[in-house]
Amino acid sequence: MSLKPQTIPSVPETTATVARAAFPQGTAVLRLRDELGTIYQDELFAALYPERGQPAAAAWRLALVSVLQFLEDLPDRQAADAVRGRIDWKYALSLDLTDPGFDFSVLSEFRDRLVAGEQEMLLLETLLVRLKEAGLVKSGGRQRSDSTHVLAAIRGLNRLETVGETLRAALNSLAEAAPAWLTERIAPDWFERYGRRVEEYRLPKGETARTALAERIGQDGHQILAAVYAPGAPTGLHALPAVQALRQTWVHQFYLADEQVRWRTAAELPPAGQRHDSPYDVEARYANKRSVTWVGYKVHLTETCDAGAPHLITHVETTPAPVSDIARTAPIHEALVARGLAPAVHFLDAGYVDAPLLLASQAEHGIEMVGPVRPDASWQGKSHQAYDLGAFTIGWDTRTVTCPQGQTATS
Repeated sequence: MSLKPQTIPSVPETTATVARAAFPQGTAVLRLRDELGTIYQDELFAALYPERGQPAAAAWRLALVSVLQFLEDLPDRQAADAVRGRIDWKYALSLDLTDPGFDFSVLSEFRDRLVAGEQEMLLLETLLVRLKEAGLVKSGGRQRSDSTHVLAAIRGLNRLETVGETLRAALNSLAEAAPAWLTERIAPDWFERYGRRVEEYRLPKGETARTALAERIGQDGHQILAAVYAPGAPTGLHALPAVQALRQTWVHQFYLADEQVRWRTAAELPPAGQRHDSPYDVEARYANKRSVTWVGYKVHLTETCDAGAPHLITHVETTPAPVSDIARTAPIHEALVARGLAPAVHFLDAGYVDAPLLLASQAEHGIEMVGPVRPDASWQGKSHQAYDLGAFTIGWDTRTVTCPQGQTATS
């Protein structure tokens, strides 16, 4: 599909008349179009499309639909239905009332283009520019940040399922890339062992039998890895993503002893946050936050929170799940400063706050951080027979500290 940038049409007269009659008080979608216009232009997305091919749906419309479906928390099918059936959406998209819209799959294809072109932030960045022009976001004021979990779209697997499915995924990838080469290097019983999805109900129950199967899988995987890295192997097989996932998983789950592949005990495994939990999303990681445990990612969201004004997202960042909140405080501030949207006051959860950051944010960016400081985790803070920080008197102006015995030290 190719993109042919075109001038964005005005709202059709009939659509505007019906929309105003149906919603005399307006709706959020109508106000969005009236206040911000169409926000996007086709030219923004031209680099994401090939020069030749059938004409694609207008990229500015797909971008705006993506914003509207996020605003209303709609899946793709319902968003496509809204384009066909909602008067206020037709108004925002400059569509005739009889316009049939497009198939829902076009939305995921558009997102895929953004990801492939490394333009995931383009929609937000462009929207923020328009919001800033309209005076709806600006530097100063109040903002708040927090993080939440993002579940990976993968099946939950135990260790034995993980190694079996990882080898199966690698074999399937090799079968597509070099079928004749692979056929010469696998045994007939591999078709039975790896032909179907590896699932717990098909696996042995006893610990001894499970360990034996794990080491059989480990030996098979080691055999494949040796073959793809051997001289004379077809070029590029070792670089296939599924083969790289196999190699990394085998380092995590197995070791060689006396030329035999051995299954690591639980104590010998790397930390959970470093291991692969699925061959189909090798960046997804295990993490926990308070009482929530998950495999996937973590998203950090920052929004304005001034009283009497709309609360608008100003920054979004997705990280591997185990990355701590406090590691993202400074980058969030730097991103907001770069956009010209640094807050005067920034409200944060305890996970984002420590003393050095409290001082640095004020000194470097003029941002006052407000949030609970994490409790004293030192041994003194946990012992009733020791002096914790609260027992000392700190003279900030005189740069002195007085201990409970009356002794004073000067910085």
